[in-house]
Parts: sequence; structure tokens; C-alpha cells
Amino acid sequence: MDSAMTELYPLHRCKTLHLVRHAQGIHNVEGEKNHDAYLSYDLFDAHLTPLGWQQVNNLRGHVKACGLPKKIDLVITSPLLRTMQTAVGVFGGEGYTDGISAPPLMVAKAGNSDHPAISSLNCPPFIAIELCREHLGVHPCDKRRSISEYQPLFPAIDFSLIENEDDVLWTPDIREKNEEVAVRGMKFLKWLWTREEKEIAIVTHSGFLYHTLNVFGNNFHPLIKSEMHKHFANCELRSFVIADGGMTGSAASRTNYPGKIPDGLDLPSDVAKDKH
Repeated sequence: MDSAMTELYPLHRCKTLHLVRHAQGIHNVEGEKNHDAYLSYDLFDAHLTPLGWQQVNNLRGHVKACGLPKKIDLVITSPLLRTMQTAVGVFGGEGYTDGISAPPLMVAKAGNSDHPAISSLNCPPFIAIELCREHLGVHPCDKRRSISEYQPLFPAIDFSLIENEDDVLWTPDIREKNEEVAVRGMKFLKWLWTREEKEIAIVTHSGFLYHTLNVFGNNFHPLIKSEMHKHFANCELRSFVIADGGMTGSAASRTNYPGKIPDGLDLPSDVAKDKH
């Protein structure tokens, strides 16, 4: 075994992240035809296409087959229509029925869709976070609506960590630089260590994922590096383990056991020999 390429970390210093890019949005379709379409306000806060919803259903089937819904402690989503639609469609409960006491994750036909309502029962909590948004600025498809517009559409998503009602991050004339996206991505990962959850699904955007992941893996085998540094397809899921090697997190281990209970001599034989 090549120990130089192998790292060992305490389990409680690690988190499992399931990274997902949103499904196909209307901006993806128009942008493929003509890149200048990204400048159109007709694509403001782009929603999923019918094909995008089909991609969501396909990923949902895969996630259920893998048993991920039973493992995931938390779902984090960027607060844009296409990411929230993808998040609740993939990781949410089954169809919502009137009379259920728990609010739905998404009401019927939210965000220019024909999709039925989605239940919040038997699924992890969902929170929306600004840090994992797409490249900020210039492209109206990346500008969000007010939080008060989203809340009736996604009643069971927690928006409390978003400080501003309106989008104060997006500007019409300045596009966020690639390096700035990477810095924001690292800030987001650092924030994750303030959370107790160990297995987290994150539904976000191509640019955010690409520039954040490119910070990592430069000392890895070329095949692993290329695997990490390629762009995500629509509704693609990749799972990673992230380790805290700098004591950023403070969670105690759930599985470690101190041993030597009750007290007794238990020095390893080679150490005991050195004592005499």
C-alpha cells in the first residue's frame, strides 16, 4: 500500500456530502442555442423544464435504490427555483395529501410546473443557504426572488438562515469571478463544520460545484483528480467524504469508546517491556 497517497482520519472528524447539480432548467435549453440568452430577463430565476422533472424522477429512483433517504440527516439547497424544485423532488416525501398536519415541501404547480405537491413527511429537514448559489451577477437566471415569494411555494423549507428578504448579492453589471466563487465555496464548507449532521445532501449549481471542487485533489492520482474536476451534468449526483484536519468542527465521536473500564493494567507488551 502506498501510504503517501493514503490518508486516515477519525470518523467523527468527517462528513459525507452528496453533491447534486439541479436538473435541466429553461436557461440551460436557451443557453445551448445562444449564449447571449443568459442575459435575458425572460430567464429570471429559471425553473425546471419538463425534461428536468423527468431527470429529477430518475435521480429520485436511484437515490431510493441506494438507500440514501434513510442515511441523509439534512438537505441543503440553493434558494433558487430550479435547485429547490430538484431538492424536494429528489429527497422529499411522497405525494402530499390535504389534511396532513405537516406542511408540504412544495405546493402543486410551484414554479411554472405541472408537478403535484410534495410531502415533508418521512424525509430529512430542508434548509436554504445563500452561500451555495450559482455565479452571482449579470445573468438574470441566477437572480433569486424575495423570500416571501418562495415561502408559500415551499412551505417546509427553512429560509431562516437567509438574512435578506430581497436578493442583495446579485448585481446586473458585475459577474462574480471564478476565484471568488471558490472562496465562497470554501466558506460554505467551513460553515458545514458548524452543523452536527454527518451525512448531508447539497443541491446546487454547476459553476459553484466546479470552482469549489477544483480547490481540492491537486495532489491526487490523475484519474481521481479528473473525476473531481469535471463539470456536473444536469441532475448528476456525486458523493464525497470531507475531513476536518484543522479542528474546525467540535463534534464528539458517537462510536469511540474509551476502554479500560473497569481500571486494569493494559499496556501493550512492547510498551510494558520498555517500562522494566
